[in-house]
Amino acid sequence: MPATFAVRRTLAVIAALPLLTLAACGYGSQAEDDGTAKVAAGAEKIDGLDSVRIGYFGNLTHGTALVGANKGYFQKALGATEAQYQIFNAGPSEIEALNSDSIDIGWIGPSPAINGYTASGGKNLRIIGGSASGGVKLVVDPEKIKSLKDVKGKKIATPQLGNTQDVAFLNWVSEQGWKVDAESGKGDVSVVRTDNKITPDAYKSGSIDGAWVPEPTASKLVAEGGKVLLDESDLWPDKKFVITNIIVRQEFLKEHPKAVEAVLKASVEANKWINANPDEAKAAANKQLETDSGKALPAEVIDPAWTSIQFTDDPLAATLNTEAEHAVKAGLLEKPDLKGIYDLTLLNKVLKAEGESTVDDAGLGAS
Repeated sequence: MPATFAVRRTLAVIAALPLLTLAACGYGSQAEDDGTAKVAAGAEKIDGLDSVRIGYFGNLTHGTALVGANKGYFQKALGATEAQYQIFNAGPSEIEALNSDSIDIGWIGPSPAINGYTASGGKNLRIIGGSASGGVKLVVDPEKIKSLKDVKGKKIATPQLGNTQDVAFLNWVSEQGWKVDAESGKGDVSVVRTDNKITPDAYKSGSIDGAWVPEPTASKLVAEGGKVLLDESDLWPDKKFVITNIIVRQEFLKEHPKAVEAVLKASVEANKWINANPDEAKAAANKQLETDSGKALPAEVIDPAWTSIQFTDDPLAATLNTEAEHAVKAGLLEKPDLKGIYDLTLLNKVLKAEGESTVDDAGLGAS
């Protein structure tokens, strides 16, 4: 029998998460058009499509999508085919939207991508590109935790059971020689699964002592008096690890490769502009956050958060495999067969056309 991502009682818990999240917020909120993404005169539809539906999170680690939407990169690449956006709060709800044909392409973290791929027996999605590395930190109350060893016995928040940061923190705890039951979060450290939106309030109230979280949540905690105790990038070779991938429905990839290529072209162009114009890109991402949520981030939050994220077209495939191994070690995952999770054919076509170096799938390609 093929290995699957969610096993033991964790299967029921993780499998229920998409439904619970969907019941709370539907498939994600629609992003508003701020007027920057106009269709060029004489533009034609790609693959005869009226629209391409793109999902992403309101996180700075999804900065490629934020900038791509705000600056009109996706709309320009898609011509007269409308770029439509949906904003998600968590990976499981985005995977469910992909499964139910509510979105076509999405920006998402590695753990939900692994979960979505393996739970469907490899028939649901493909990772078609990279987007970002880094942007994850352990932020703590400096009055309660003064060193890494002081984390033992404390209450540390992660965004969700089995999500990318949850797996990373559980692995780090294990490497300290401490024991935690992955499902309950109880043990030498109390792991408190808390939505990123309410983590700063939980920190202010004292109900948690710290959090292992992505940006901008980490910098929001610092603005509340927290201290960065550990940057996850420091735990990885070359300080690089995948935090955001680009995924697509396999059926959509097969039927509409020109549309997928257009979105990838826009992503590559957005990343190139981000890296060449970091300040302008930060402002564009913040403007899109304001458009999507009604509230921009203050400078004290976005400035340190933005500089901790590396935007890259490389999916850093070898690190995805390592993250899967961490989930196995934590007891959240049976050893998965990830062969076929990547199809980087179109991305490498785009990169070659742009004169950029091609990227590797670490032996996990579809062919």
